[in-house]
Amino acid sequence: MRRAPATGRRRAVRAAVATAVAAVPMVAVLTVGSAAPLAPPLGACSGPGCPATWPSPNNGDFTGRDASINVFTGGDYTVTGRAAEAEGKIVTLGRLTVDKNGGGVYNMGVVGVGSRVVPPNGSDFVTTGGSVEARTGNSILIGGSDSHGTAFGNLRHAGGVTGTVSIDPTGESIQDPNAAAPYQDVLTRIEKVSDCVGRATATGTVAISSNQATFTGDGVSTKQVFNVSQNLASPSGGQIGLVFANIPAGATVVVNMLGDSPIINTYTGTGLAGDQTTRMRSKLMYNFPTATAPKILGSAQFQGSVMAGNPGSTTTIAQAGMNGRVYLAGSLIHTGTGGYEIHSYPFDGDLPDCRVTPSPSPTSTSPSPSPTSTSPSPTSPSPTLPSPTSPSPTSPSPTSPSASASSPSASASTSSAGPAPTSHHPSKRPTGHHPGGDGELPSTGAGSAPVVFGLAGAGLVGLGGLAVLAARRRGRHG
Repeated sequence: MRRAPATGRRRAVRAAVATAVAAVPMVAVLTVGSAAPLAPPLGACSGPGCPATWPSPNNGDFTGRDASINVFTGGDYTVTGRAAEAEGKIVTLGRLTVDKNGGGVYNMGVVGVGSRVVPPNGSDFVTTGGSVEARTGNSILIGGSDSHGTAFGNLRHAGGVTGTVSIDPTGESIQDPNAAAPYQDVLTRIEKVSDCVGRATATGTVAISSNQATFTGDGVSTKQVFNVSQNLASPSGGQIGLVFANIPAGATVVVNMLGDSPIINTYTGTGLAGDQTTRMRSKLMYNFPTATAPKILGSAQFQGSVMAGNPGSTTTIAQAGMNGRVYLAGSLIHTGTGGYEIHSYPFDGDLPDCRVTPSPSPTSTSPSPSPTSTSPSPTSPSPTLPSPTSPSPTSPSPTSPSASASSPSASASTSSAGPAPTSHHPSKRPTGHHPGGDGELPSTGAGSAPVVFGLAGAGLVGLGGLAVLAARRRGRHG
């Protein structure tokens, strides 16, 4: 009889633990604004199967599984030009439309050449809050295989499906009017985090010449921030090189592109070992906090992730290879003159947060009036994000995009002195060879999710992983 109180206490402890574990997802969402790393399903790789090392873009066997979102759009997702494929888990709250020049296949979830890290089998590879349309002559392929097996997942869509949409078995097309509902909070988080990061005080300077942009850090800070009010392009809108200097090893690097229609047009990036931006990739973020029409153009295997916080924006990506997360509050146009691709690579950096209000500081060695038109207006604190800091865009005054830069196809083909574009073989079949790690930064997987502390106490919470199957399939496109 004396054991009853102890038994009751044990039951109470078990109940308390179960309650705490069940509350983990909600706590993570509510505190993401004050946490520097992006919490799942954004940011780092999550779930079992995350690779210790992320390989260069290749067409070998699958190298792992990743349950985190690789491409997110709060608006529509439109494919034009000759864009070929997008790897990883994809969520668009609007419509998905594939309308390539001359028609052809657009691969989703699994690609022929990429990191070859695919979503877990049986999960939703593609989710849309609107309709799915592959226009005449076009088709969408979801899933793929490698030499060992298949990678299959679902298309979950709120609207109708028209045109040719092929889903590798045993993935399914699932009509679900609430398909986008679980991701509304993700949209809110992207808006707030982008705004917050865009207000961070610069720690370094940016010097932009006719053929190169040089980002010089302070050599000390673990969060290197650069605020840019010019296009990262030549005076005629052509491609330039991107060089980073005095950046401490392992530092998170943020490039805030300020202004309404900023352009990045570069040949920098190969994804190969020894490439500076390859080493920086998992901690490199290009942020467009207020832009309505940002563009990322060029002939490179562009390294780093992209975030755009304006829900009214349309981001154009026309890079031969986009190697990093793409998180947009607005819409996406994926285009290009060749088989341009988006590859799945994580972002596990520690972004600036808004818990401290620093004083503005200059971001460029070139004296010029501080622009005010690009400064985002302060927002009131919310339960998910502490008070934002003041913006500090004091880099060279903005330049108007040139006519050549306004056309993704024309800009992407513009050449400049520098490395030649990385060769790309979209239709090449995997050889079964898996390149080694190439010295890449290791992903921390689900363990890299931020430790969450409650506002009323110091409750430590751990995030669980997602179970995945081992079957796998090779990707392909036309």
